[in-house]
Amino acid sequence: MSSDAASAPEGAGIIDPKSDSQYIQFRCLPPGGQLNRWSHILTREHDFPASQAMLYGAGVPNKDMMKNAPHVGISTIWWEGNPVSIASGELLGSATNKLLSFCLVQVSFNTFTTSLVTIDRHTYDFSTHCKPIFIFFVSLILTSLLSAVIVRGKLTGAVLEFGKIVKRGVEKQKMLAWQYNAVGVSDAITMGGEDSIETVTCAQHHDANISIPGCDKNMPGVIMAAARHNRPFIMIYGGTIRKGYSNLLERDVNVSTCYEAAGAFAYGTLQAKTNGGAAGRTPSDVMSDLEQHACPGVGACGGMYTANTMATAIEAMGLTLPGSSSYPAQSPEKARECERAAEVIKTTMEKDIRPRDLLTRESFENALVITMILGGSTNGVLHFLAMANTAEVPLTLEDVDRVSNKTPYLADLAPSGRYLMEDLYKIGGTPSVLKMLIAEGLINGNIPTVTGRTLAENVADWPSLPPDQRIIRPLSDPIKESGHIRVLRGNFAPDGAVAKITGKEGLSFTGKARVFNKEHELDTALSKGEIPRDENLVLIVRYEGPKGGPGMPEQLRASAAIIGAGLKNIALVTDGRYSGASHGFIVGHVTPEAAVGGPIALVQDGDTIVIDAVKNRIDITNVDDAELAARKKTWKPPVPKVRRGALAKYARLVGDASHGAVTDQWEN
Repeated sequence: MSSDAASAPEGAGIIDPKSDSQYIQFRCLPPGGQLNRWSHILTREHDFPASQAMLYGAGVPNKDMMKNAPHVGISTIWWEGNPVSIASGELLGSATNKLLSFCLVQVSFNTFTTSLVTIDRHTYDFSTHCKPIFIFFVSLILTSLLSAVIVRGKLTGAVLEFGKIVKRGVEKQKMLAWQYNAVGVSDAITMGGEDSIETVTCAQHHDANISIPGCDKNMPGVIMAAARHNRPFIMIYGGTIRKGYSNLLERDVNVSTCYEAAGAFAYGTLQAKTNGGAAGRTPSDVMSDLEQHACPGVGACGGMYTANTMATAIEAMGLTLPGSSSYPAQSPEKARECERAAEVIKTTMEKDIRPRDLLTRESFENALVITMILGGSTNGVLHFLAMANTAEVPLTLEDVDRVSNKTPYLADLAPSGRYLMEDLYKIGGTPSVLKMLIAEGLINGNIPTVTGRTLAENVADWPSLPPDQRIIRPLSDPIKESGHIRVLRGNFAPDGAVAKITGKEGLSFTGKARVFNKEHELDTALSKGEIPRDENLVLIVRYEGPKGGPGMPEQLRASAAIIGAGLKNIALVTDGRYSGASHGFIVGHVTPEAAVGGPIALVQDGDTIVIDAVKNRIDITNVDDAELAARKKTWKPPVPKVRRGALAKYARLVGDASHGAVTDQWEN
């Protein structure tokens, strides 16, 4: 027993038998009795009178609730600068209106804190840790102001409001609900959410957690946090956005359309569908039309991009209520899901269902299968590896490759297909897809879930997919007989790379290398129309990996511009990542990355690169090992662009992409 555990008050319970000795091990009451298993440390007898006084001040209504009610943390991941995770902002209204009256853009966001309400030994373990995370995310959100603009009418709804619904539901169950904010950025490095939720859950001695993420990186973050604190948990996905409509293109559009249109605009191919070039119908007018109508409300990006990839996968793992991943953010079902989650969290507590009970090899296999079926994002690979690493479930790139080889690609969903998540929702959503896949033996329906029932039991009463629907192809007629995500190796990526190859762009590519040392260099070349159409080129963007970025930034702007410009002679390769909205002949997550001297750092303009998605190879074919070794001797690592602050700490701690780019695993 640790000295911390030994110093706990007499009668304060037992060391949690499901805790991991690599983390602080908290005392709790045994399962099967009271549900305030962790919070009772603070509220029992008179061991912590000041803590109890502050809890009364925070809203605990009476002594009975103080001594017996469990504490449920409700973590909402939101900020106002993005429709993916926009907030309700009632308390911010007057300040917002004042800033707007000065013609300033106001973007409210959150951080988190712990409190002296929990002033015990372990609170101090977490309290100092809050400061650098706060500083880090202030800097990231301020940076985001350069590209984010608030639409004032959208300061209501979505993630923060969902948290309030859950809070009211938890209180109806005679439990104490504490809503707090967890930091969330739409795009950047993936740390933050897991750290903040782990910190608050543990420091505040919460008995359970309900997390409500709205964007792609937030979802693996809340699952990783759940694996760390390992207390009863449910995830509620913030929901997908409704699709937009362009009057000038005369079709449905979404945020990805904007990026692809930028490429067409740069290369002079963007036109209104009818009377292109007429007054009010110029290419510039089309861009303005898209910017104003691509995102008609709140919610995550609408295609099978990273947010919907992660939401569907996590539902297939049993960590959400059925339907969570396909209910739109602005649907009545989403609000009802929040109400029901408050009821189900009590079941998870009563049955002692923990995140690590659900994060198993079988559930990760389900996640990989549904990602291949639906044509999900390559980011899923990075996130699954990180989630599995945190939960200590063995999962490797070889597992991704194995599942991809045996799983057909069935869904005609964006980015490469015609439909969006809103369309899938209308034909039954994720549960109807899972029901079909369980019946076909592709998904394991026997895994346990947060409801206390199996996955198969959760979807048994759900309607089957309509026979005339066109979104999910039958197994007898797949889009591609194997998965679209390919794990490549070769002398270009000895430790692996991840490609998204749907087959629509071909299965192999040979071209001459053109090297860019940062994404902005390629973006500039594309915006100036400097990438030619008359020869096969492999555009290589390097020094954008976990350490080199730092943070492995997404490269949607470049990949979408290539598609929009119609540059079919291009393959794009990087040690960074792509957005789930990216498509084309793209290869990312190249390992070792350039910042540590991997072969991607040694490739030169004019080298011949061969990519083979059948043999799963990526090679530099015009040079041998001796030439690469000679180049390595003359290579010098670039001076890091950040040398202090949170990103510098991240770069120092982070591992490689082939193992999930985690930040808390190092040699002891």
